[in-house]
Amino acid sequence: MSNEILDRVISVIAQTQRIPRERIQADSTFQELNIDSLDGINILFALENEFNINIPDDAAQKISTVRDMAEGVARLLTAGTEATAATTPNAP
Repeated sequence: MSNEILDRVISVIAQTQRIPRERIQADSTFQELNIDSLDGINILFALENEFNINIPDDAAQKISTVRDMAEGVARLLTAGTEATAATTPNAP
């Protein structure tokens, strides 16, 4: 996972929850940040928009830290890149 992805995830959480960015660390739990399940859904929607991805419900339920969320986004971005490369015909 790149620092850029982690940084963008932290920014989305800070904006969505109106939490000072400096208060959010990679290993912060949602409980520590006072993020409940409804807040989590709002964050997921914001991340889907930010990264143009679709986060599966079953994957979202396993996320408990900011790092978990960033790693999940990174996996989805990698999977999307691989799927796009597999369906894009090679130029002659």
